[in-house]
Amino acid sequence: MEIWGLFLAALMIASFAGLEARLGRTHRKIERVERQLDLILGHLGIHEEQPSLPRVTELLRDGKKIEAIKAYREATGAGLLEAKQAVERMD
Repeated sequence: MEIWGLFLAALMIASFAGLEARLGRTHRKIERVERQLDLILGHLGIHEEQPSLPRVTELLRDGKKIEAIKAYREATGAGLLEAKQAVERMD
């Protein structure tokens, strides 16, 4: 009975490792496509405008960085890291 448990655990670990590798490849593909899209947009002279975020600017002026990140995420739908980096660039 113990051997089956070990076998099952090893099988699950191998499955998770394969899934993680596949996710890594997908992430790299997405990054490559985004870089290509940025190059195409730049070549065509199309620039993505940053959304107007007066609430975020106001919170930064008041020294409320965490609240500014939260407001940025709510306004743009960005993830935590992306919002943090964007707010830090605004600061």
